Amino acid sequence: MKLSIVVPCYNEEATIPVFLSTVTPIVQSTGLDYEIIFVDDGSRDTTVATIVALSNLYSKVRLVELSRNFGKEAAMTAGFSYATGDAIIPMDCDLQDPPELIPEMIAKWKAGFKVVHAVRRSRQTDTWLKRITASAFYRMMEGITDVAIPPNCGDYRLMDRTVVNAILSFPERNRFMKGIMAAAGFKATQVEYDRPERAAGETKFNFWKLWNFALDGITGFSTVPLRIWTYIGAIVALFSFSYAGWIIIKTIVWGVVTPGFATLTSVILFLGGIQLIGIGVLGEYIGRIVAETKRRPLFLVGALYGFEDRNTVVQLDAASADRGAL
Repeated sequence: MKLSIVVPCYNEEATIPVFLSTVTPIVQSTGLDYEIIFVDDGSRDTTVATIVALSNLYSKVRLVELSRNFGKEAAMTAGFSYATGDAIIPMDCDLQDPPELIPEMIAKWKAGFKVVHAVRRSRQTDTWLKRITASAFYRMMEGITDVAIPPNCGDYRLMDRTVVNAILSFPERNRFMKGIMAAAGFKATQVEYDRPERAAGETKFNFWKLWNFALDGITGFSTVPLRIWTYIGAIVALFSFSYAGWIIIKTIVWGVVTPGFATLTSVILFLGGIQLIGIGVLGEYIGRIVAETKRRPLFLVGALYGFEDRNTVVQLDAASADRGAL
């Protein structure tokens, strides 16, 4: 049996040496054949040069260099496409995904589980704001989707080859990998861990990227935001009819009363704001529909290092080669 470690990286020159020196002995202790596939997502530092240099010391290192920055979700998919293992583990190279869990995950995989989730027991290394927003996001996703996304579970997990092939069959371009992995299903279990600090370097995720990441998850796996505006429209219409009825009755009973300019302005601005928000939600979905219909490649490979056969690629869609990594 063979194990593939898939490591998306972006400007991680400082963490690569520490990652390899830590992970390699642990993977070797499992007794499995293995490969470590780095996917460089358009780094602007010496990440690529560092990986190529270290590949002379670590023979199991492979590198997929993307032609530009496509985002972590696309980079992870590229790694899955080139992985040849019977089990695949995606993980970050900052060692916040503890490699010490790998033997336990492999043991559960050998016991018959197709997916082994690594669940964070605590998030003390995250900021207070990130802990609050992450908790709220997972609770919201649980309520608005029919896909059970494990809370406090990042991308770090072990997946059987069958599961990875199923994930690669999902054709969408706006990829929320946590949702796609959960939507694939299969028999799953979990291991728990306390998330450590980064081994080196700085996080590449800021608030704006996390916000867009959350939007991809919501719009990719739920139509509830669209449905909500149907109910909001019905409530506003009901309120408007009720208010109109009250105006008619008041006019008949007490006569004509000159309406206030401030009241009229407030109502107009309120309804205008409601309409713009609704249009904005609709625009989020339409924008993603446009991206899907263009059928652009999810990622493009600039160079490969360490692969014996550069033509060995698992296409995202066997019926359409232009949607794969070529």
